[in-house]
Amino acid sequence: VCGYDINPVVKTYIDNKSIPYKELYVDELLPKSHIRFAEIDDVVKQSDIIFVPVQTPHDPLYEGCTPLPTTRVDFNYDALVSAIKNLSDSVDNNGQEKIVVIISTVLPGTIEKYIKPVLSNKIKLCYNPFFIAMGTTIKDFLNPEFVLFGVDDLDAANYVEGFYSTLHSKKVFRTTIKNAELIKVAYNTFIGMKIVYANTIMEICHKIGADCDVVIDAISLADERLISPKYLRGGMGDGGGCHPRDNIAMSWLAKMLNLSHDYFEDLMLAREHQTEWLAFLCAEPQRPIYILGKSFKPETNIQTGSPSILLFNILYSRGFNVDIFDPHTDGLEKFNEKFSKIEGNS
Repeated sequence: VCGYDINPVVKTYIDNKSIPYKELYVDELLPKSHIRFAEIDDVVKQSDIIFVPVQTPHDPLYEGCTPLPTTRVDFNYDALVSAIKNLSDSVDNNGQEKIVVIISTVLPGTIEKYIKPVLSNKIKLCYNPFFIAMGTTIKDFLNPEFVLFGVDDLDAANYVEGFYSTLHSKKVFRTTIKNAELIKVAYNTFIGMKIVYANTIMEICHKIGADCDVVIDAISLADERLISPKYLRGGMGDGGGCHPRDNIAMSWLAKMLNLSHDYFEDLMLAREHQTEWLAFLCAEPQRPIYILGKSFKPETNIQTGSPSILLFNILYSRGFNVDIFDPHTDGLEKFNEKFSKIEGNS
């Protein structure tokens, strides 16, 4: 396996067999891997399949760490389009047909509108978005619920599916590229819906004196007419690089398509209102407030879209005495220093 990135720092990650954030299994597996960094022409020349995981970022205002802006925007596709242009030039220079698999998250219609106009006619294209979460990327990649394929070229799809059969025996779902684009963001936003629902149950339980975990445990048993228990737990809102930004992008799409109702905005507003409610609970005792944990979930130190940072920002903006820290991001020395402060105030 060889990889290319326009950022030269990535080469140091590959050479040093380490990455600057916490990711499950990386410390165990990366030192044993044979992955290497190469120039783009070498990647094209030596690869049977070229995966393109270039980011499609949102402005930090739309990541979910701060209160929701009134505007809605699509993802930014500049980096992805630029990467496809560079890759297409290299494929043309190489002179041979190549299978290219885009895995970036995009809204439906993006590949047709932005990617195909700059795509080399020597590229056989597939769209194969991964259902992975930052912090557990390796685990999620090797153990997917299913593999999603947006197919433009049947031969290319068959070849890539053959590659996946060497990793696992999970179901492959083939469809059009436009369908696959929508399936990816529909999947992500469905998770956000589950979390909003569970947190609604949590608030009801808090106000009537019921046990949220017991209620959710019972609902989770209904795995035929309802859904699996995963993500169905009362607590913080969703976060990360896919949540809640996908809801915001889908809200933008809802407005562009003039949908009869913007369901995705409802989810984002519910996420924020539920965090405001948690802030209200924290502020009730009128004592110093300490938030333990900055990451968006337990398995990583990545803070993108962190609901705990959103909680901090809401409390801070309202003038409360609040602090936030995490031993994985601030270091144990600083964590222990702040923990001693907590004990002093307890």
